[in-house]
Amino acid sequence: MPRSVAPGARPAKAARVVASERNGESGRVTDLTTTAPKPGLAQPGAPHRQSTQKILEAAEQVFAEHGYGGATMAAIARAAGLPKPNLHYYFGSKDALYAALLENILSLWLDDADLWLIAERDPATALSGYIRAKLAWARERPEASRIFAGELLTGARHIDAYLRGDLRARVARIDTVFATWRAQGRMRPVDTRHLLFCLWSMTQSYADFSAQMVRVLETDALEDADFAAAEATISALVLRGVVIDGG
Repeated sequence: MPRSVAPGARPAKAARVVASERNGESGRVTDLTTTAPKPGLAQPGAPHRQSTQKILEAAEQVFAEHGYGGATMAAIARAAGLPKPNLHYYFGSKDALYAALLENILSLWLDDADLWLIAERDPATALSGYIRAKLAWARERPEASRIFAGELLTGARHIDAYLRGDLRARVARIDTVFATWRAQGRMRPVDTRHLLFCLWSMTQSYADFSAQMVRVLETDALEDADFAAAEATISALVLRGVVIDGG
């Protein structure tokens, strides 16, 4: 079964490999600083990117361990190995840093959708590739998924504007792709938004609810074989449910 990460290559915290296509297309590497700079921040040169990458990486670690309420800018600065004033220079406040981290996480997830879910692909390849890429996130950076889930469970106040703006726009783009496939007779008439909700929940649960899974599976941690089984199961459910044979 194809893997989203080449054998022996494990994405680091500061970067990860986007799933390669089945035809051998090389993967793309995306770091934590791919989003556009916020208004008022210094324009991103190499030192800026390195510093913000360190800060976002440290913030992910600290927020995952302590939650929003327990995390402090001082703790994040220590984890990043940077002076605390640097965090305020690049992000302004803990609130702004937390929002930037959340937006960055979601933006990187959606980059996978932009990579895989395009009308030029056949639906089966596109959907299975996206499922594989989303499971790679759950496997390699579960903390990011848990931070995002925690934000949603508390009302999503830090990223309300992002969800209403950028996320809706990205979902609308995907809807045009699915509409094309439906018009071509390659995809069943399912609601795009609810299909995406299913894809997101099925894949992200392997990060958010891994504690439950390891107990049911009678193991200490989810292994590659578990993620391979998850990929096969989710892909079978989705492809048989929405892709028309021969599409």
